Amino acid sequence: MSSKLTLGFALICLILNGCGPASTSGNQELDKSPEPKTPVSITQISNAPLSDYIELNATATFQQKGIIKASSNGYLQTVNVKKGDYVKGGQTLFTIITKEAKSIGNAINNLDPSFKFTGLTRIMANTAGFAGEVSHQKGDYVQEGEQLAVITNLNSFVFLMDLPYELTGIIKNQKTLEVTLPNGEKLIGNVGSALPLVDSASQTQRIIIQVKTQKIIPEGLVAKVKLIRSQSLNPIALPKESVLANETQDKFWVMKLINDTTAVKINIQKGLETGSYIEIKSPLFKPDDRFILTGNYGLPDTAKITISHK
Repeated sequence: MSSKLTLGFALICLILNGCGPASTSGNQELDKSPEPKTPVSITQISNAPLSDYIELNATATFQQKGIIKASSNGYLQTVNVKKGDYVKGGQTLFTIITKEAKSIGNAINNLDPSFKFTGLTRIMANTAGFAGEVSHQKGDYVQEGEQLAVITNLNSFVFLMDLPYELTGIIKNQKTLEVTLPNGEKLIGNVGSALPLVDSASQTQRIIIQVKTQKIIPEGLVAKVKLIRSQSLNPIALPKESVLANETQDKFWVMKLINDTTAVKINIQKGLETGSYIEIKSPLFKPDDRFILTGNYGLPDTAKITISHK
């Protein structure tokens, strides 16, 4: 009986010794399992100029319009202009003949046809431009001083911009402005005078913007004018997606790569912010530094990563 107990005890010890190392080996294999890595895309700093700006509307207009008037009572003998026609300075637009001149002319011509008396009064354009209005047609009876046509002066073309009065300090520092037409064409405008009048409802002041262009721009066209609030010509900037913030938006950081598999958290101080980029005031990064662009949300400091897009 004693020998059987001894044999049983030996078998139990053998079994336990055999199980022990196998269990330890399994735990070691679990401990050696690879640490999970977050797939990310990366970016680098940009030094392209940044600017913070606002856009306002500006309306095309002609400041000077010449009114062509009848110089005497009579009938319009000829009308040489239509609405929308381009006219030259000194061009004859209308001829007027009075009742008296018409009667006397017929009598004189009957007596002496070689005299060729017409009694016509010529009315000419004072300046080059477009006929915005033509009020009468051939054969109409007009009185002295009556309006016959309105000619816009092409040299008086400007854009008028209604500027909020609180922004008047910004425009004083800008000699030129970018004017963008609805078709995408961009013109350079020079800031002119400000009219000494503020609209009581909108609290805006009208600013004259002069542009130089050979293209004839129709009156009433609404363009966009870019006003630069602040500008950085050679910034250290990163895309907005690469900059993270806390819930109160008072602390900001980026995830910088120290190698191809590890990124660390770097606190930053923001500068100028535009639609796509944020200026980094500090610290000063190097041009070849790499940062996480996408996949950075929720990553801890010293995060393990894998680059999916370089």
